[in-house]
Amino acid sequence: MDIFKLIYEHDLRLDNLRVRHLDRDTQQVGSSIEDFLKPDPTYSKFYITGTALSEPTFGLNRLQKYDEVLDALAEGLSDYQIFSNGVLTDLKSFVKDAEIGTPAFLTNSGQKEWDSESLTIDSDSNIGHKKSELAEILESGDLVLYKEQAQQGFDLHLFSKKNIYTDLFYPLKNLVSFDFRFFSINGKKITSERKFYFETWTLDRPPHGAEEVFSSTVL
Repeated sequence: MDIFKLIYEHDLRLDNLRVRHLDRDTQQVGSSIEDFLKPDPTYSKFYITGTALSEPTFGLNRLQKYDEVLDALAEGLSDYQIFSNGVLTDLKSFVKDAEIGTPAFLTNSGQKEWDSESLTIDSDSNIGHKKSELAEILESGDLVLYKEQAQQGFDLHLFSKKNIYTDLFYPLKNLVSFDFRFFSINGKKITSERKFYFETWTLDRPPHGAEEVFSSTVL
């Protein structure tokens, strides 16, 4: 049986990705009323993972319906062109061919010259080390997609200024069946590894924040 998990976090402050000045001589300490009243820009992130429960093995690409999941994600992201290392590609080709930690950039406003190397994650870095670079891209309206190492395979990590949850939800919901169970999970509620891997010990009573999606589920 496939256990598919779409883990989302919304309304994350984009300002928290920017490099903050610690020198008070260079830090703006005052703000105008207009700045105060202006809403903080936010972004969303989506962690896309799965478990082949019969083994069990962990990683999106371990699922029996792995190819169908990629097709559903491609459908949900069909408004965007995908570039990897400056080359136009498609979602399935990027996910299957790219190295772990290499980013893809998704845009619907024309290719921009983003520096893939500066955003590549290796064994000595993680997303937390790329905050300012990531903020610049998200502010432009483009999306950033990573392959990330999982225990026995890889997962996907997607960042977007726009909340694209609905775009992803409905194509993925179409895959729900007896042997493909889909859980939509509020990442802010999953505060431990035990909760993250809930399917291994409490599949039929998931923790708070994890909701199973059925073919009848609507938003």
